[in-house]
Amino acid sequence: MKDQAQDILIPDLEHTKPGLRWLPVVWFAILFLVSYRVVLYRLARQWMTDPDLSHACFVPVLVAYIVWERREALAALKPTHSIFGLFLMVLGGFLLCVGPPGLDTYAAITRLAFLISLAGIILYLRGYATLRMLFYPLGLLLLMFPVPGFVLEKVTFPLQILASQLAERVLEFLGYSVLREGNVLLLPGQTLNIAEACSGLRSLFALTFLSQAYIYLFDSRPGMRAVMFALVVPIAVFANCLRIVASAVAATYNRAWGHGTYHESTGWIMFLVAFICVVGAHLTINKLVKRAGMQ
Repeated sequence: MKDQAQDILIPDLEHTKPGLRWLPVVWFAILFLVSYRVVLYRLARQWMTDPDLSHACFVPVLVAYIVWERREALAALKPTHSIFGLFLMVLGGFLLCVGPPGLDTYAAITRLAFLISLAGIILYLRGYATLRMLFYPLGLLLLMFPVPGFVLEKVTFPLQILASQLAERVLEFLGYSVLREGNVLLLPGQTLNIAEACSGLRSLFALTFLSQAYIYLFDSRPGMRAVMFALVVPIAVFANCLRIVASAVAATYNRAWGHGTYHESTGWIMFLVAFICVVGAHLTINKLVKRAGMQ
């Protein structure tokens, strides 16, 4: 009975003419895009206006490249349709209709619904094997979404405190007199406030995307992607600490150098330093692995 119900819900694509085999996929894709057109429009508009999402417009490009590169392997998989995919599509549709889309919390829910519905379509039409093969690019799609406001509130301040603590230790090691009060560094003749923008959270997601793009293009091992994903957080914290220290040291010579254009330029410089650290960590790990293999 279960097999008969599945045959009614899903056409037998294996014995369908090649020209018609992709019709269900095209039909579902059209319905999917029409259903989420407002979500995608609001998301694209936020990409253009939010500096924290300057990397997000490149995420679909990388995901499309990964899927295109795996097209032959995907075509070789035999479709094994799953009714559970239909449940995910219904769940995604329900979440899409929850609450006013203008509120931040509900906007986050509708964007989550986008991924749930997309996974449901893949599972319904192609089965678990295809979903497993596309799990990595689907996970990368999370990087094109802004972090929900309630998450930012929980994460930003601890990162500010961590950055100020590390900067205090480094400045003391360099011989500077510094006193920390929360996220404020007090130096002789100046006060350095570690603002939300200096928490390192802005560069963290951009660095995560850039590191994953780099590691996918230059290293085919899936395990290395997980390793670099874990290393991005300490690297981003380290680079942000260097930025604060550089601003504090520069401000001791000229107070204007601790603010404004100079301070903003250090953000770009330290982001470049962070990416160099990502590449360096990857090359170092490769050398250690090869050395261990030789022994």
